[in-house]
Amino acid sequence: MSVDSDQDLGLFGPESVTWRVHAEAVLWLAGLRALYLQALHPRAVAGVVQNSDFRRDSWGRLMRTADYIGTVMFGTTEDALRAGVRIRRIHDGLRGRDLVTGEPFRVDDPELLRWVHVTEVESFVTTARRAGAPVSAADVDAYYAEQLRAAELVSLDPRIVPASAVAVESYYRAMRPQLAATDPARDVARFLLLPPMPRKLGWAGGRPAWVMIAGLGFALLPRWARRLYGMPGLPTTDAAATLAVRALRSALTAVPGKLEGPIYQDAMRRAEQAGYVQRRRAA
Repeated sequence: MSVDSDQDLGLFGPESVTWRVHAEAVLWLAGLRALYLQALHPRAVAGVVQNSDFRRDSWGRLMRTADYIGTVMFGTTEDALRAGVRIRRIHDGLRGRDLVTGEPFRVDDPELLRWVHVTEVESFVTTARRAGAPVSAADVDAYYAEQLRAAELVSLDPRIVPASAVAVESYYRAMRPQLAATDPARDVARFLLLPPMPRKLGWAGGRPAWVMIAGLGFALLPRWARRLYGMPGLPTTDAAATLAVRALRSALTAVPGKLEGPIYQDAMRRAEQAGYVQRRRAA
């Protein structure tokens, strides 16, 4: 590895809110929450169902998505840009057909890309805050502004991407009339709850644990999203989910280092070489 790449702190760096938020191991829950949200957009879920082998390769798809996000957040600038090129090439060749109107559409339509981006970043920062991570209201706005760089990687024009908590909330209000728990959305939600398990896990603890994790990811959804799925949108559910995700975060911090992937570890090494105090996952 060259000296330049050793000193390259990527798109965000150790002083960013992005590094602080994405150092949280509990963000695996945020990824599930985002998938439940994304499925409520009829065209977004149609694009997935019509172009993806997620039922046969669910764990592979999950790991590739996690690797992409980790590379964008913690990888070198070159690695992040290269990951963006790969994802744009994949999207460029994908088409879908609206299940109601029959109208064809591009998977990389800016409106669909914006929906996926916003649901991801909002899920990440909201889950981190509800889990008790040290993220202030001002940090939330800074995080959204930083994530415009991630939006650009998938060819989104930053000018159309919400970049503050107020803008994200306004965007959700504007989108809600277009959202629905279609049959494909419900199928995806059921699949997220009960995916095929790796043979080594199966029912020997793996499936019950996954059902609890996926159920918690669902419970962390906004009330309006849970109601769209036909589930209770009660404040008591919000309170219980917050308590559960805080307990999970506390449990995860008891095993520091064991949950850190190679991309994160390399980022910490580069930050240390660049003169920053190494920051492990938040306590």
